[in-house]
Amino acid sequence: MRWTKRNIRASLVAAALAGFFFSLPQTSLAAGRTQSSDAALTTQTEDPAASAAAARLDKKQYRDVKVSVENGIATLTGSVDFYEYKADAEKRVRKAKGITAVRNLIEVGGPEISDQELQAKLAEKLAYDRVGYGNTFNVISVGVEHGVVTLGGHARTDVDKDSALALVATTHGVKDVVGEIEVDPVSIMDDQTRMAVARAVYGYPSLNRYATDPAKPIRISVQNGHVELYGTVDSQSDKDVAFIRANGVSGVFSVKNYLQVAGQPAETPK
Repeated sequence: MRWTKRNIRASLVAAALAGFFFSLPQTSLAAGRTQSSDAALTTQTEDPAASAAAARLDKKQYRDVKVSVENGIATLTGSVDFYEYKADAEKRVRKAKGITAVRNLIEVGGPEISDQELQAKLAEKLAYDRVGYGNTFNVISVGVEHGVVTLGGHARTDVDKDSALALVATTHGVKDVVGEIEVDPVSIMDDQTRMAVARAVYGYPSLNRYATDPAKPIRISVQNGHVELYGTVDSQSDKDVAFIRANGVSGVFSVKNYLQVAGQPAETPK
């Protein structure tokens, strides 16, 4: 009788263990099915355009930038160190598949600089930008208000314009850039006029000293035969002589003299 009870207890224990172990695969499979379902749901709800936009910003300089997408419109938020990064982030996201427009709300960080200090800093940088042939024929103005930089005036070529914009975009303190630089018309005749006016002005004994400092030349802008003179000279006499010399060049239709005389109130070109 004892042997029979022992057999019964063993059978019960074996049955219990078998039930326990048989239940394990079922539980694991159930968990696996739940995880698979969650992954499928995530894949179905994730916006492919948002993924594509985020992939475009997989760079160290965009580590603090976030992108959200709704109906094809990407909204960029966060911060970057330079305005250049803000502008580039927008360009990158615009190229992402499924993006139709970009709302750029990225803030530019970096040190705080007063508008006056920033303007003086940028003016000096621009004065020495592309020193040489192009520099003398570029007349680029700069204004700053609440960290927003506005570039105006004339550039001889698109390369000169892009160089000025890039220089400003990589300067600490610049929060945004408004590019209003006009590129002079492409013309062989205008190029010849530029050189002729430069020779006439700088070839005059009292004016050739303005060629010694590449950042402070008498700048010459030409559009379709019409000449404009910019810069700062030491005297009214130098200003008048520069005008006369430029106006005497063959092929020049008109000359506007915007040269400023040092120590006198600045005149605003009209």
